[in-house]
Amino acid sequence: MSTQLAQKAGRRLVFGASGYIGSNLVPRLLSEGIAVRAASRNAAVLTAREWRDAEISAADALEPATLAAALDDVDTAYYLVHSMAAGKDFGELDLQAAANFSAAAENAGVRRIVYLGGLVPDDADSEHIRSRRDTGAVLRQGSVPVTELRAGIIVGPGSAAFEVMRDLVYHLPVMITPRWVRAKSPPIALDNLLEYLVRLPEIAQAAGEIFDAAGPETLTYEEMMRTLADVAGKRRPLIVPVSVLSPKLSSYWLRFITSVPTNIAQALIGGLKHDFSADTEALERLVPQRLLNFRESVQAAFEAERQSHVEARWVEGAFAMRKGRVDYAYYAKRASGSAISTASPAALWKIVSAIGGDNRYYYLNSLWTLREILDWLVGGRGLKRGRRDPQDLRVGDKVDSWEVIGVEPERRLTMVFGMRAPGAGVLEFEIDPLSEAQTKITATAYWHPAGVVGLAYWFSLEPAHLVIFKGLTREISRRAEALEATA
Repeated sequence: MSTQLAQKAGRRLVFGASGYIGSNLVPRLLSEGIAVRAASRNAAVLTAREWRDAEISAADALEPATLAAALDDVDTAYYLVHSMAAGKDFGELDLQAAANFSAAAENAGVRRIVYLGGLVPDDADSEHIRSRRDTGAVLRQGSVPVTELRAGIIVGPGSAAFEVMRDLVYHLPVMITPRWVRAKSPPIALDNLLEYLVRLPEIAQAAGEIFDAAGPETLTYEEMMRTLADVAGKRRPLIVPVSVLSPKLSSYWLRFITSVPTNIAQALIGGLKHDFSADTEALERLVPQRLLNFRESVQAAFEAERQSHVEARWVEGAFAMRKGRVDYAYYAKRASGSAISTASPAALWKIVSAIGGDNRYYYLNSLWTLREILDWLVGGRGLKRGRRDPQDLRVGDKVDSWEVIGVEPERRLTMVFGMRAPGAGVLEFEIDPLSEAQTKITATAYWHPAGVVGLAYWFSLEPAHLVIFKGLTREISRRAEALEATA
């Protein structure tokens, strides 16, 4: 039976464009010459992606008043949001968000909603799985036809399930795991999934249908981790399944083993006790393509990272921020501090852009000096202080052991860490005007750990970071206020 094509022209809304799938789908659609509007709760995050041909919109499915503008003049709306990161009660939030979005899409005259959910086993009892299933049901309660794509583990840089496995492989040479490590699932390559998402809105027969999306293999998590180690050129981990560790118990130590956000990792782990299967015949008939096996999918994921461009600011998982290393965790640990100042953005920038060199770091300089000495003792450049100009900064400048990679005057300064350490770090200052009388200054450290040593390094310094950055931003604020007072 031939596939009946629907109208290809028309703007597509990627709702949840800052998430993993959304951030990959937007450039894929743009490369196809499709008009795209990218929406997220925080438009600034999308602006940082530098999608020059995409419209940017700020919208939140839990705030219905924000949805009309995002859905205006939209032909197809991709619904890619979930609330796993919210922690407790995320399932209820998901259903409310879906109901709001369905009603708003109906009012806006949207032709099709495409929803990406997850595979659903017959005995599903995890909140994560049930929430993804029920979200699709709520979206279908409206009058807009919904095409639901249910995917297994997505293999690509940034996929939470894939990154949990990558972190386990790189961080633990020996794993004492629950029995779920032998549960089965059919993984799918990111590129294959994106092809389905791009093509399905063009197919009239896909309206109102639910499709399973999966690759050509069904593997245990143990088999996937061993293959991942092979592709990475790393010794296969010793995996010892035991019966006393339930998925719930094993989720508690994830914060110390993986850099994947804890709430997301715990929600995923809750569903790993199930065997997943997929009936992909209908989808493969409508959208034929060569499906990558798991080994090819991992190879494609690593190659995609190597081909990524250099970011001008910190972006989750950016390869350049990880020193071009596939063995450095994709997700970053982070610590930050902020202060509210009466100084103008210009005055705050004058202090921020003069950091380092003879000015040092404004707060607890003895700790900065101690770290520089330790770096020098192991052969690093820690004591090579200085900068090209006492005030002006340009991309590529060295500020002591830091390198400037992003400069947006009166808005943002981004520097990568240059000392020797088991991982890759970034320090970013952001200046955010709150009103004519108040400005917020924030300093954030991002750390992509290299293995268990990199995690230990971060946790040993995390308490100090929290103190340093709060004090640092207060001192920057004080100096900027004093500068304006004298002027």
